[in-house]
Amino acid sequence: MASQTRMPEPICLIKNEKGKGLVVQPEALLLLSGITQPMVVVAIAGPYRSGKSYLLNRLAGQRRGFALGSSVRAQTKGIWMWCMPHPCKPGHTLVLLDTEGLGDTEKGDTKNDTWIFVLAVLLSSTLIYNSKGTIDQQALDNLQYVLKLTEYVQVKTAPEEAEDEQPGLDRRAPFFPNFVWAVRDFTLQLEVDGKEISEDEYLENALKLKDGSSQEAQNYNRLRECIHQLFPERKCFVFDQPARRRDLPHLEELPDVVLDPEFQQQVERFCSYIRQNCLPKTIPGGHKITGSRLGTLVVSYVKAIQSGAVPCLENAVLALAEIENSEAVKEAVALYRGQMEQGLPTETTQELLELHARCEEEAMRLFMARAFAESRERFQAELTVQLEAIKDHFWIQNERTSHKKCMAALQELFQDLDRQINDGVYFVSGGYQLFQSDQQALVERYRALPGKGVKADAALQDFLQKREPMARTILKVDRELTEKEEQIKNLKAEYERAEQEREAERKREAEREAENLKKLLKKVLRDRKPRRRKQWKEKESTNNQQSKDQNKKSTSGSEKNNPGDQQNSNPGGNPWIELLNKMFEILSKWSFPWPK
Repeated sequence: MASQTRMPEPICLIKNEKGKGLVVQPEALLLLSGITQPMVVVAIAGPYRSGKSYLLNRLAGQRRGFALGSSVRAQTKGIWMWCMPHPCKPGHTLVLLDTEGLGDTEKGDTKNDTWIFVLAVLLSSTLIYNSKGTIDQQALDNLQYVLKLTEYVQVKTAPEEAEDEQPGLDRRAPFFPNFVWAVRDFTLQLEVDGKEISEDEYLENALKLKDGSSQEAQNYNRLRECIHQLFPERKCFVFDQPARRRDLPHLEELPDVVLDPEFQQQVERFCSYIRQNCLPKTIPGGHKITGSRLGTLVVSYVKAIQSGAVPCLENAVLALAEIENSEAVKEAVALYRGQMEQGLPTETTQELLELHARCEEEAMRLFMARAFAESRERFQAELTVQLEAIKDHFWIQNERTSHKKCMAALQELFQDLDRQINDGVYFVSGGYQLFQSDQQALVERYRALPGKGVKADAALQDFLQKREPMARTILKVDRELTEKEEQIKNLKAEYERAEQEREAERKREAEREAENLKKLLKKVLRDRKPRRRKQWKEKESTNNQQSKDQNKKSTSGSEKNNPGDQQNSNPGGNPWIELLNKMFEILSKWSFPWPK
C-alpha cells in the first residue's frame, strides 16, 4: 500500500483459527510492507460486546468499518487492522487495531484471551481498554490480563541487573503503550465527597494503593501496582449511554439527532485527544515503527506464541534490528554507489580516493542514523568491508569509464580526419606532412577537453597506435608519389635540354644554308649582269616589232592575239627568274639579317 493510501476497509492481521491458534495473514503483511511512514498504532481491548469496534470506527471518521454485532456473540475474531493517513500528523499513518473480545464464554480459553491482550499491548503505542459501567473492583478483576504480562512477556533472555531498572517502573514499561481507559455507559457522578473530579482523577482514585502490608492489602494492591509500573502514562474517558436501549443494536445506523448529545460530545473529545496526543510507536533506542517493522514484530511475537515460548521483547527487537540493520547497510551501499557513479570518472587517482572518502562518510552517516544499537557494530564492520570491495570495483570501473569516454571523444574528434582520408585528401605527394599536421591539431583539441579521467593519456596512445597502419600507408604513398614526381621532373628537364640542343643545331644548320645561298646568290647576280643587259635589249627590240604588228592588225579591225604572241609576251618563262624566286622563297623561311 502506498504511504498515503487509505485502506477502504479493515483487514485481518492475526487470525484466530480453531485448532491452529493465532496465524499471521500474509496479505496484511504485504500491505504493511508498503508503508514507509512512522505509525501511530492505537489498539483497543476489553470484554466482548462492550462497543470497542464502534469507538474505532469513530476514530477512523466512519460510521462503518470494523464489524459491530447486535447479538450476545462476539463479532471480532483475532486482530483486525485499518490503516489510513493520520488526520493530525502529516507524514504519519494511523493504524487502528480491533481485538477479539475478552471473556467470551463460547471460547472458554482464557489463555487465548491473554495472548490477544498481550499482542495488543506489544503492538500498540496507545492501548484503549474498553469496559462498561464503572471502574470498580470487578472491573479491575476483569483486567487480570495485566498481571499476566509479567508472566507472558519477557524483557531479556538472560536475567538483567537490578541497577538497570528505574525505580517504580517495570523493565517492560519502555516497550509498553500509553494506557487509556474508556468507561462506557457510565452512570455515576464524577465527584468525591461532594467535590467534582475529572475523569483522570476518577481513574487514579480507583488505582490508589492501600496502606499496610496485610495479605488483603497486598492482594488489593497487586494489580494496581502492576498498572502503575507497566503503564506510567494513563488517561480516562467516560461515556454516557449513546441512545435508548432498543436502538443500541443498530448504533452505527443511528443518525446524530437520535444519539445522546452528551455522548456525542464525549466521543468527539475522546477522538480529538487520541488523534492529537497519541505518539508514534517506538522501541527502545527511539526508532519509530514503520509498516515493515510492525510486520516484523507481529511475526516475531506470534512465532514465539506458536512455539509455546514467552514473547521476548529483546529477541523481537534483535530480530527487528537484524532486518533493519541489514536494510540500513543496503541503503548505505546504494547511497555510496550512486554518489560514486555520479563522480566518475575522476581526473586523477587522488581525486578518486577523495571521492571515496566523501561517499563513505555519507554512507556511514546514513547507516548510523537508521541502524539499531543492537548488533550495530557488527553491521557497521560489514558495511566497511562492502564499501572497500565496491571501491576496488569502482577503481577498475573508473579506469574503464575514463577509457570509454576518452575513446568516444577521440572518435568524434577524428571523424572529419577519417572522412578526408576516405576522400583521398592525404594520398598525394606531401600528404603525409599535411596528415601529421591535421592529426596533431586534433590531439591538442583532445588534450584540452575536460573530464577525461585517469586514462586520458593511455587512451590517446591506444587510439593513435591503432591508427598507425593508416599513417604508414599515407607515408608510403607520399614517398612513392614524391619519387615518381622527381623522376618525371628529371625526364622533363632532360627532354628540354635535348630540345634546346636540337633547336640550336637547327639554327646553326639554317645559318650555314643561308650563308651558302647568299654566296650562290651573289655569284649568280654577278654572272647574270651582262646577260641581263643583252636580254633587255633583245626584248625591247621584240616589243617594238610586236607593237608595230599589232597596230597593223588594229587597222584591219582584228583585236585578237594569237597564242604565240601571248606566250612571247610572258616574261615568267625565264628559267633564271624562276630559280631566283625559288631561292627567295627558301630564304624567307629563315630569320637572319639580309645584306642591304
